[in-house]
Amino acid sequence: MIKQISFFKRKSGLSVAMFQQHWRTQHAEVVCRLPTLKRYVQNHVLESAYQRSEPIFDGVAETWFDSMDDLRANAGSAALTAIRNDEDLFIDHDSMGTLICEEHVVIDGAIPTEGVKLIPFINKRADISAEQFQAHWRGQHARLVREVKEQVRYVQNHVRLGIYRTARLPRFDGVPMSWFVSMDALRASGKSPQFGAVKQDEAHFLATSDIPFVICHEVVIQN
Repeated sequence: MIKQISFFKRKSGLSVAMFQQHWRTQHAEVVCRLPTLKRYVQNHVLESAYQRSEPIFDGVAETWFDSMDDLRANAGSAALTAIRNDEDLFIDHDSMGTLICEEHVVIDGAIPTEGVKLIPFINKRADISAEQFQAHWRGQHARLVREVKEQVRYVQNHVRLGIYRTARLPRFDGVPMSWFVSMDALRASGKSPQFGAVKQDEAHFLATSDIPFVICHEVVIQN
């Protein structure tokens, strides 16, 4: 299974409410017409995030396909053209990025209906290879993350290694996703000694400890 992750800001002049409404309704209907699409999830940044500052992204989309061939089959199709045309109505294209990933479930818990989802965007240290980065993240780091009890689900999204053999390096090297039953649970996790060990380990494979992230409400469009 192949997973495509897209992240973007809303179009200038568009309110957060209007952006989320269009994305959840009209755009969702257009995306679901992709013939090879297997699953589609939208992640809407919590309204409370805008009270502090403008988040790095307003939304994160996840789409699943059975294979790279199924993903590529959409290229040039009328369905993909319709998606691109609709994006012009509510997305700032200069802000938009896409990663093709392989998903690794570390904590296979149920997704809480009214929970929150933490989505950081991480980059590897410049002095290690993509293979070394992924091995450490999936191995030692995942073992430490499992000890953070407040998380009910944790998934690592590893950028496919083939991209590193081209001239187009990815904007991010990975996208971890953590689910919590509430904001209180998320905040409590950050105060735990287990989370302290996770943060300490980041220096072994991440470029910086200042990691951009968004906190979202997950909306399943097609399951």
